[in-house]
Amino acid sequence: MTNRIITDISNYIFVSDEPESVDAIFLPGGSHPEQPEYAAKLYHKGLVKWLIPSGGISVKLEKWPGARSKADIYNREYQSDCDFFTDVLIKNGVPASSIIGEDKSGYTRDNAFLSRKVVDEKGIEIKTALIICKAFHARRCLMLYQKAFPNAKIKVCPVHCYNITKDNWYKSEQGIDRVLGELARCGNQFVGDIKEYLL
Repeated sequence: MTNRIITDISNYIFVSDEPESVDAIFLPGGSHPEQPEYAAKLYHKGLVKWLIPSGGISVKLEKWPGARSKADIYNREYQSDCDFFTDVLIKNGVPASSIIGEDKSGYTRDNAFLSRKVVDEKGIEIKTALIICKAFHARRCLMLYQKAFPNAKIKVCPVHCYNITKDNWYKSEQGIDRVLGELARCGNQFVGDIKEYLL
């Protein structure tokens, strides 16, 4: 690929904003504790009131896959992404009263829209939010959570997992597969939404 193509893809996929004071932090599912650990740090800085971990079991494995790092620290028998993220948050000093979990979703779209459902059921209005997700997942998360919360101002504060970053993704087969997969899904998963908006 030429440098221009790499740069354009990198700038599109790897959305990254500075953390700021918000109503909520969204944590779309995963098995890396770095996401909720970062969220806990922002909570302790006084930047957020609500933390909203989301995710059920792996749709591919039909069970929760296990922690991908720090399994010696986070070593319970977790039932879902949400269960895992909640435990990480609590072990990092976040009170359970500040956590609103969603444990049914299997896909990123479900993470967003089922998070909206649990927030609405509690009568909580989210006007501002951060998404803490894997760096290469940032664009798609932003698109889907923004669709689920159309009136909220949402930014993304990513974490690096699998050693895939904006600067190195095109240097490994795993990075290329992950990033180009995200690029394809950003198109495929929004075809109906874009047509509805434009036509």
